[in-house]
Amino acid sequence: LQNVRIDPSSMSFSMWKDIPVPFYMSVYFFEVMNPKEVLQGAKPVLYQRGPYVYRSFRYKTNITFHDNDTVSYLEYRKLFFQPDLSIGSEEEYIVVPNILMMGAAVMMENLPNFVKLLLSGALAGLKQEAFMNRTVGEIMWGYEDHLIDTINMLVPGLIPFKGKFGLFVELNNSNSGLFTVNTGMKNISRVHIVDSWNGLKKVNYWRSSGCNMINGTAGEMWPPFMSPTSLEFYSPDACRSMTLVYEQSGKFEGVPTYRFVAPKTLFANGTDYPPNEGFCPCMQSGILNVSTCRLNAPMFISHPHFYNADPALVNAVEGLHPSKEQHALFLDVHPVTGIPMSCSIKLQLNLYIKQVSGIIQTGKIKPVVLPLLWFAESGSIEGPVLKQFYTNLVLIPSLLDYFQYIFLGLGVLLIISAAVLMAMSQ
Repeated sequence: LQNVRIDPSSMSFSMWKDIPVPFYMSVYFFEVMNPKEVLQGAKPVLYQRGPYVYRSFRYKTNITFHDNDTVSYLEYRKLFFQPDLSIGSEEEYIVVPNILMMGAAVMMENLPNFVKLLLSGALAGLKQEAFMNRTVGEIMWGYEDHLIDTINMLVPGLIPFKGKFGLFVELNNSNSGLFTVNTGMKNISRVHIVDSWNGLKKVNYWRSSGCNMINGTAGEMWPPFMSPTSLEFYSPDACRSMTLVYEQSGKFEGVPTYRFVAPKTLFANGTDYPPNEGFCPCMQSGILNVSTCRLNAPMFISHPHFYNADPALVNAVEGLHPSKEQHALFLDVHPVTGIPMSCSIKLQLNLYIKQVSGIIQTGKIKPVVLPLLWFAESGSIEGPVLKQFYTNLVLIPSLLDYFQYIFLGLGVLLIISAAVLMAMSQ
């Protein structure tokens, strides 16, 4: 128990502070093969490109212990492109929706027509089109776009940011917010459980108190002596807490594990799963509307290739092939210590696009939730780290338990023998 507390003297502290597990983020883009036809109302034809693989380094700073058995910290993430593990380079061009323009068009759908006509004229002057041909690096890490200044001028506050626009521009060299978690010093069953995030006990993105709750851990470790039921964690990327369910027991390099996976209800809509009504307004089951925490942009997250989603989402485009083997996420956790041994967290980013009256650049696009990319963050304990983990947190405690049971058994035998001798003497 002492070894899994968040305490500088514990064996797991260095693993918690600077995660030694080699994490990799693999990114797959969906290229639109028929952009001109989509503008005329045709079904989008997609082709998966990648993976573009990045080595992910994570470390904690500003570690501050508090008197109430909690500790606060900022965790930073740095990503480095790995060309030898990738299929393609960051300089490759890919045809994708003009995310900024198409997102802004849907966001402005209910504004007066003259505002939309002004934007449409500005778009024409800037030679903006519904689809763009950009490099992987530009889409990931950002590119200069005069459209940002134009939108801020016409509709102040619609997109409250300046400078470059990129899907992962805020991910690299940044932190995931100020986490305050329990140390387990007084109550080991609370170790790693989130006390607050950015000073909040709950978020305000969603429409119900239950959906706004910050539950579970920060997604790195869990309390020891886990039961084969479920686990919870708060994800700043998804702006919500998520619950995974137990699937099966197994072993990783000889260490026993519980595998936890996403239930089909994770991204279900309120009709199919009433507790999720607070995450609405919803569309089909299998996609989560994250517009409220993504600058009101019409963005949705899902499992890759709309795995576990309404078949209508898959059938609305061509080129998707959902499968459990390739697209399901999982966590393999050592149940005694609550430390993950292997994991692969997979999510897909989608953009809702459609024809918007008054903005001629949107053509005759039929409403569709269009996949942009999906990514998998994967890692497993291996090499010297695995040896240290096994020796200090698995083998030694197991041997101590073994000897404890031997001594306990001998003690019981002695008590029984003494009782028998006393009975015989009487």
